[in-house]
Amino acid sequence: MNTERTSGAGTSGAGQTRGEYVGATTAELRAKTGADRISAGVSQKVLFQRRGIITLDQDRLVLGGWSEGTDLILRRDEITRVGTRFTELYGRFIGGLLNAGKPLILDTTTVGEIYLLIDRKEFMETTRDREWERHITAWLTAQAPASGR
Repeated sequence: MNTERTSGAGTSGAGQTRGEYVGATTAELRAKTGADRISAGVSQKVLFQRRGIITLDQDRLVLGGWSEGTDLILRRDEITRVGTRFTELYGRFIGGLLNAGKPLILDTTTVGEIYLLIDRKEFMETTRDREWERHITAWLTAQAPASGR
């Protein structure tokens, strides 16, 4: 797992996409109790203990503050699948009745499956997850810039 320590979010540069995320691994969501799931009806932060700034650069996807102030850095070859969908761990009842509440799920070779809610609006039960799915999918299929140019 590639990690780096940062002192906080910076300004957005050219070719960079940023947002705020709350996240959890599949194992973390599986460990939640029924009471946690009921509480999630009020605030998703009960289920998603990880939070920070997500940044998509030309060569990496960074989840700032993923673990004890350390960033999780994912390269293209470390993400095997990306999608937005409801699952048995995070269903329509928890995520809201709208499709806009579907979590962004990344399958990774470093930390396994990750559930993310990006720029979630509690009251509206909406996220920018579908937009991020498109950005990450395009980034995964893009050619890495040639070195030396």
